[in-house]
Amino acid sequence: MSGSNSAIESTLVENRVFEPSAAAKDGAAVSGMAAYEALVNEAATDFEGFWAKRAKDNLVWTKPFNTVLDESNAPFYKWFSDGELNASANCLDRHMGTPTENKTAIIFEADDGAVTQITYKELLGRVSQFANVLKSQGVACGDRVIIYMPMTIEGVVAMQACARIGATHSVVFGGFSAKALQERIIDVGACAVVTANFQMRGGKELPLKSIVDEALSLGGCEAVKSVIVYQRTTSSVNMVAGRDHFMHELMAKESDVCTPQVVNAEHPLFVLYTSGSTGKPKGVQHSTAGYLLWARMTMNWTFDLKPTDVFWCTADIGWITGHTYVAYGPLAAGATQIVFEGVPTYPNAGRFWQMIERHKCSIFYTAPTAIRSLIKAAESNEAVHPKNSDLSSLRILGSVGEPINPEAWMWYHRNVGGERCPIVDTFWQTETGGHMITPLPGATPLVPGSCTLPLPGIMAAIVDESGNDMPNGAGGMLVVKRPWPSMIRNIWGDSERFKKSYFPEDLGVTMYLAGDGAVRSEDRGYFRITGRIDDVLNVSGHRMGTMEIESALVAKTDLVAEAAVVGRPDDVTGEAIVAFVVLKGARPEGEEAQRIAKILRDWVATEIGPIAKPKEVRFGDNLPKTRSGKIMRRLLRTLAKGETITQDTSTLENPAILEQLAKAL
Repeated sequence: MSGSNSAIESTLVENRVFEPSAAAKDGAAVSGMAAYEALVNEAATDFEGFWAKRAKDNLVWTKPFNTVLDESNAPFYKWFSDGELNASANCLDRHMGTPTENKTAIIFEADDGAVTQITYKELLGRVSQFANVLKSQGVACGDRVIIYMPMTIEGVVAMQACARIGATHSVVFGGFSAKALQERIIDVGACAVVTANFQMRGGKELPLKSIVDEALSLGGCEAVKSVIVYQRTTSSVNMVAGRDHFMHELMAKESDVCTPQVVNAEHPLFVLYTSGSTGKPKGVQHSTAGYLLWARMTMNWTFDLKPTDVFWCTADIGWITGHTYVAYGPLAAGATQIVFEGVPTYPNAGRFWQMIERHKCSIFYTAPTAIRSLIKAAESNEAVHPKNSDLSSLRILGSVGEPINPEAWMWYHRNVGGERCPIVDTFWQTETGGHMITPLPGATPLVPGSCTLPLPGIMAAIVDESGNDMPNGAGGMLVVKRPWPSMIRNIWGDSERFKKSYFPEDLGVTMYLAGDGAVRSEDRGYFRITGRIDDVLNVSGHRMGTMEIESALVAKTDLVAEAAVVGRPDDVTGEAIVAFVVLKGARPEGEEAQRIAKILRDWVATEIGPIAKPKEVRFGDNLPKTRSGKIMRRLLRTLAKGETITQDTSTLENPAILEQLAKAL
């Protein structure tokens, strides 16, 4: 492919700009663009000095470091490698003897609305107690523990307790099947599993312990010596004598004092599995010091955290967002946070807004998928519209997980943020450990649909296939040119795959390949993520990111609630665009479906250009998503090609829609 047409064409132009208000700038951690640029320049002129200063200022070290960055074995970078510390001590013990010790650490709201609060001092006692439980079960520093838990205080306690004794945790989302759980137990070599009897979601009791039993019965898990069960509900479960123990019974026997285990800065804090585009899930391995440093810094920079804030990240601890912005970042920063067990639509789709009012939430961080589904709910039922709740406590809104389309951004800005709250549209990944490209609420002028500029110290760029920088306005592959502290250290047990996946030879083995396409705006140099590189369509020689076409469809606000776009092979154009659409009204059939499909195709042609017109439009009641709300695009690609689905659909919220979406008009 010649250089001239290898650029991903960007056609979406966004002209709306929202400057930071005087209130957002006032007292902000980074106030105004000049302050942002000063930090960027500091990192550019003295890279190691920049990071050393932050690591000394933000973390409590048992043994201070002398070496900042070791690049001798790239891409296996090491940060602060001769320093020692403990992650749990940096989240809990550091606050003892300060006013924070009696501050509420977690406001927990259960699925049924019951609220429990726990202070930092109480949380430290509980974490220490459970750390002693783990030790009583033979778990030692360097061992791996699988956590398969509901979204409760106990889930956070289990993670912190592992960190306290130097055990490496691997949290598996409670929506994964027994087979997926077994694969992860085997891959990470776990010696213990922490789970619950059941979890509560949307008023329903869903099993966890029985799925653990099934996973262990599938074989290969002989290293698991104990299963610790949190009794979330009164329902009984099968308990295997000698192996299974109730959490509360074990904790009752243990002291609430446990000296934190000091570990090396590079000690693996956790392994979190992420699906690869091919093959088995990848165990993304994160270090202790570098990861924690960035979790704390981004709490301060991105969310401009104040001591009085009530922070709420809606992500589950089974995902990276729940690790960095529930289990570690808020606690390291001494914040009060909301932890929510349930789903946004139970008992009604106004639950999020009602909770913001109830707990006086000031920073709210959620996913575009959740926002879009709540838009649909609010537009079809006025009773659950955010305008019915008092959202005046909100100060900052955030978006995470995928690019947010401009129309959803505007709705969020108007209806949730009351046109006064900055929206931090954060781009990052499981592999990056924390935010990479994001606005800063007191500094960055906002553009809907754009994650704007990299954080200071993050050397992000857009390059072509050979690693050459692309000019602003021309799309290409997103890379990071220099290491950063919270980056992935390895794929657990597979160093070759790590190098191949993230540091390809074509890019010189030192440049991190994010796997996303992006473009920088010509006027401001702002980044906009155009979709995964493997979601780049090539139609008649034009390369287009799927995200742009999705954004155009969703911008047809009178008709479309949600859309996902994939490519399928086409004899004429190389690839044809297939759009899967959820309408705000009922799912159309026959002539009505044909009519609406034509409206949508013409709309895209007007919004982007005829080249972007979907060849096919298919309608469903909703899109296939995992229980965490991610659209399963690989499934859609299979449906678009007319192939039989052979992959695992056990994490699918509603399998019935696959039939609807398989029908071509």
